[in-house]
Amino acid sequence: MSTAPVRLGIIVPSSNTSLEPLTQAIVDSISTPLRQVTVHFTRIRMTQLDLSTRSAAQFAQSAFVPAAQLLADAKASRPSTHPTPFPAQPLPRVDAIGWSGTSAGWLGFSQDEQLCELVTRRFGVPATTSTLALNRVLRLARVERLGLVTPYTSDMNQLIMRNYAEIGFPIAPEREKHLGITENGEIGSVGEERLTSMVRDVVDAGADAVTTFCTNWNAAHLVDGWEKQFDVPVFDSVATVVWDLCRMTEVDMSGAGSWGRMFF
Repeated sequence: MSTAPVRLGIIVPSSNTSLEPLTQAIVDSISTPLRQVTVHFTRIRMTQLDLSTRSAAQFAQSAFVPAAQLLADAKASRPSTHPTPFPAQPLPRVDAIGWSGTSAGWLGFSQDEQLCELVTRRFGVPATTSTLALNRVLRLARVERLGLVTPYTSDMNQLIMRNYAEIGFPIAPEREKHLGITENGEIGSVGEERLTSMVRDVVDAGADAVTTFCTNWNAAHLVDGWEKQFDVPVFDSVATVVWDLCRMTEVDMSGAGSWGRMFF
């Protein structure tokens, strides 16, 4: 396996306050002296979460291209152990780009697929999203009875459930929980007790795996405890995109075991 440094680029919803510290902590657990992994963030404007045209417009490809360009600009200089009259040589740009967001859950998975194709074609690096990464790990884990935990409205959850049923992961009504929040900034303040109660409810309803489906949930650090308590895998949206970026860049993720079974 390569020992070259790896730079991961992540696009963040502007009103999100949870995913950056959680993502940084996951990446810190993966990075080693033998292979340094760093994460670099940029933002797109996003404050409203509902099924309105205005909300959907926040996730247009035209919003993502400038953000991806800023990440593609990120370069590092080769370290030097002695003075040199020559300028440092730039290393390649970020090695992969991820959208740490779940909008394709209700807007349709093709939206993220098209976004990733655009980013790769435009900037020459692989791309993924929290939602596409979740879909990949659900297939690998052979999940049969998915539990859905979101902060969103009922109508948004219904669309998410329909989209997952279409790709072979039906979510029974008793295996979904939501809070009806439409302001993204409110989501990060939902506490551990409330989150744990929602996870418990969908597990008690028969889920053999759970997704905490929102990247402003302050939840990724709770996954290991939930998995031990409820004995089912829990796939958090903040963690899934990191997992997939590391998979794409062939990074050893064994150091991230405390973030959930997905990383083993």
